[in-house]
Amino acid sequence: MTEFFTKIAEDFNTNLVVGNRYLMLVNGLSTTVIIAFGAAILGTVLGTIIALMRLSDWNPIRRIYPLRIISTLFVDIIRGTPVVVQLMIMYYIILASTNISREMIALLSFGINSAAYVSEMVRSGILAVEKGQTEAGRSLGLSRLQTLFLIVLPQSIQIILPNLFNEFIMLLKETSVVGFIGLMDLTKAGDFIRSRTYSAFFPLMTVAIIYFLLITILTRIFSLGEKRIRARS
Repeated sequence: MTEFFTKIAEDFNTNLVVGNRYLMLVNGLSTTVIIAFGAAILGTVLGTIIALMRLSDWNPIRRIYPLRIISTLFVDIIRGTPVVVQLMIMYYIILASTNISREMIALLSFGINSAAYVSEMVRSGILAVEKGQTEAGRSLGLSRLQTLFLIVLPQSIQIILPNLFNEFIMLLKETSVVGFIGLMDLTKAGDFIRSRTYSAFFPLMTVAIIYFLLITILTRIFSLGEKRIRARS
């Protein structure tokens, strides 16, 4: 037993203390969180817009729905391709000739990817609200947009909130592939330490534990927030 704890102490010192390697994990965690939060905000805003586009019936005279077609095509393409491929296309092709930082490219890529999934959540949430709510708003003299933003969307938020929280958790884990474009996130930092110490167990298990603790804490926070929102409604 003594030898076991001695080995753990040696691995801890070699993988985290020597050369201040723990700072790589701290900086990598910071990069992961910033990209995930930024992408979540972008994905929520863009996803809501796309959801409204998919629910539009613009130009009904010709029975052509360009907004719906464009948004549906966008969702199908994004959901039908791996996020890591989208990230590499964004970095190596679409924004290859720009001076945009890798962090921003990753944020944009994950935000766009998240938007496709959020749009389906928002769309289903809007459709889940009883039509009588819309009719009541219109009978009060509200326009379609006023009815949507003042009556329908607030009610749909309560319906889609758990799914939005789950989407953010998934987004946080998906950012572990940003190493493909040379970003030092939490996962890449653990792999970098492994390549220097030739010890795979300790750095990779440390990364896994950090992810687990972070997601567990966020899940608890989201659960408390959801309960308070429902209690106020």
